[in-house]
Amino acid sequence: MTDPFVQPEEPSAAAAIAAIGEELAIFDDWMERYHYIIELGRKLPPYPDAWADDVHRVPGCQSRVWMELVERDGKCYFAGASDAAIVSGLVAMLLRVYSGRDAAEIAATDPVFLKDLGLIEALSTNRGNGIAAMARRIRGAITPPAPPPQADTSGA
Repeated sequence: MTDPFVQPEEPSAAAAIAAIGEELAIFDDWMERYHYIIELGRKLPPYPDAWADDVHRVPGCQSRVWMELVERDGKCYFAGASDAAIVSGLVAMLLRVYSGRDAAEIAATDPVFLKDLGLIEALSTNRGNGIAAMARRIRGAITPPAPPPQADTSGA
């Protein structure tokens, strides 16, 4: 079976966001960008049918979206799929940013980049809410690293 978890293309979430921005900027209008986003979704690794269930479903999405997480060697890898072509592309974009990163990087990568890339404004309200729900699911699935212990300054 093919590994369903997305492997990172760029060395960091910030580099992935920058690359996505550059790729979207190539296109003159949002119709072309939508076609590009749909193509991204078609390139997602195959998602196991057994995971297309309510346990893996992302609440808050108009279309059906499923995600799974696995931790390997201190990194979080995500698999995802949707029954809608454009939403599959949005899943692919999010997983490109977040999959293969450690918990600290995921926690530090605010999904405001979706707005900065113009995605939230270009999508319908329902799709915008859905992509925000997907980002919450990804960031909520990780356990942020514990803060370092505080030094005892009580003098005791």
